[in-house]
Amino acid sequence: MWFWGSMGFRSAVIWSAVVLSCVVTSASAFSGTTKYAAPEYGKTLPPVGFVKFCAANPGDCKTQSKTQQLVSMSQERWDQLFQTNTYVNDRIAPISDQELYGETEHWAYPTDAGDCEDYVLLKKRYLQKLGFSPEALLITVVLDEKGEGHAVLTITTDAGDYVLDNRVDDILRWNNSPYKFLKRQSHANPLQWIALIKQSTSTSGFVATGD
Repeated sequence: MWFWGSMGFRSAVIWSAVVLSCVVTSASAFSGTTKYAAPEYGKTLPPVGFVKFCAANPGDCKTQSKTQQLVSMSQERWDQLFQTNTYVNDRIAPISDQELYGETEHWAYPTDAGDCEDYVLLKKRYLQKLGFSPEALLITVVLDEKGEGHAVLTITTDAGDYVLDNRVDDILRWNNSPYKFLKRQSHANPLQWIALIKQSTSTSGFVATGD
């Protein structure tokens, strides 16, 4: 069990040292090389909701380092990713921006409900507090199995790129997910976005999903 809600995040980090031993997923899931990193195809437009979010929260969109960061995976790091993903997925109820805010796109840190990008923002915040480099935590826009826009959090690691998704608790390598990857934040500048496909659809400025 996680205690972030009642004890606060810093206390939860201490408790996580105890919880870590209860996670049985093997670190061997991360065996591999950086050949499993998603290909990049140059600059593209950021999502509209992201631009508005950064205007309202400039401190969360600052460049920390222009050097690409690859997380060195270990059992502890795997456990932290898994627990963060499942905790946020369980804590936040899915709801569309239109239902919650009356807007097509509205990015914000959720408290009890939010859209897919809101899950991503919260997971990124928690993982940074656990010591993950912000340059390795990239907000990513994809198309799901129905061809609808969706947002996930990509973790760039020394074993490839992995995805934290509000729809599933499992953490999959990007090329094992069912999604078509469109674009994501640049590691060098969080305000800049990079296309992950050559097609013009990667320039779309919207995510616009219900979960």
